Amino acid sequence: MRASSLLRTVRGSGLAGLPSSFLQKAGRGNGCSCGMKSRPLSSIVETLSDYERDQPSDAGTMMKKEASLHHALGQLAGDFDRESNLSLCRFFRTRYAPAISTGSLMLDLALGIGGLPKGRIVEIYGREASGKTTLALHVVKEAQKLGGYCAYLDVENALDSLYAEQMGVKTEDLLIAHPNSAESSLGIVNTLINSGSLDVIVVDSVAALVPQCEIDGVININSKDVQSRLITQALHKIHYSLSRSQTLVIFVNHVRTNLRSSGGLGQENVVACGGKALKFYSAVRMKLLRRDLLHNEDKVTGIGISVQVMKNKLAPPLKMASLDIEFGRGVRWEVEVLEMACKHGLVMREGNGYWIKGTSSRARLKLKSICLNTTMWLMSL
Repeated sequence: MRASSLLRTVRGSGLAGLPSSFLQKAGRGNGCSCGMKSRPLSSIVETLSDYERDQPSDAGTMMKKEASLHHALGQLAGDFDRESNLSLCRFFRTRYAPAISTGSLMLDLALGIGGLPKGRIVEIYGREASGKTTLALHVVKEAQKLGGYCAYLDVENALDSLYAEQMGVKTEDLLIAHPNSAESSLGIVNTLINSGSLDVIVVDSVAALVPQCEIDGVININSKDVQSRLITQALHKIHYSLSRSQTLVIFVNHVRTNLRSSGGLGQENVVACGGKALKFYSAVRMKLLRRDLLHNEDKVTGIGISVQVMKNKLAPPLKMASLDIEFGRGVRWEVEVLEMACKHGLVMREGNGYWIKGTSSRARLKLKSICLNTTMWLMSL
């Protein structure tokens, strides 16, 4: 088959997107060499030409389809719950998931929607002392700023109310519970979601959710999967309740060493506790890693952490944000503003110094007063 006739055949079979140079070379060689047994391209084209391409529907066909569709939707409205029915998008306004800020400018930008989405499940996991509880409390603080009600399930019995107040959390308006078992904890979460009055619910932590059978019985290695099955069953109900609610549920979780995995090249041998159901139901999963320590002269004043968005159903995932957490205060937002200003050229950096409208500073902490007092400068950012 000549290249010209081969090209006409391909166009007729709907493969006109192939480069003509490729077809001409294939016509001259009359074969294909891909490391496998060569097959003439002409036979491939002849095989594809046997299949009929789908043609665009005309106006009459479209009218019949739309009438049949409305008839089917009418049957669904009578047989099933109206909220679960199908609906054409043009009959409803576009729904955007409202978000609650994390208290960190860098992390809000990394999440892509300005914070954590309401009506969804979010998992914050990492090793011990990596800032998980601090980040969750910052979300609670931001929700309270907007007048929302929040609940904190302190499963670990480790919440420091004084530290929360120093961060800006209104503990007098915060619902705090200390459940006795995993069943009680997850039952409280589902009940609060169904009430529709909570904006944020924090469960700290998944690793501390102990089933009642383990509390009442004897420690037995055969019961190690009870927690995973219980969490899976509870998440079925919680996810269903969230589909009709605007409550943000945050699960704080720990990681453990996976003894069944050797952690090969490029792989970690640590997994999050509680099984795989939480991974599946979470709309956002954030992994926290402690990066370094913050020092003020010879004194350790905080930690630097890296937050990686491992999963994000509302924006592109796998983005990274670096946060500085100061002991007794939380995320140092003015440092993030300074870094963003340097990135966009609003602040000039020379060595260890920063220049803001003729004002110089040799330490980032000294710029706190500049950022707080120069309101117009912050608004310009």
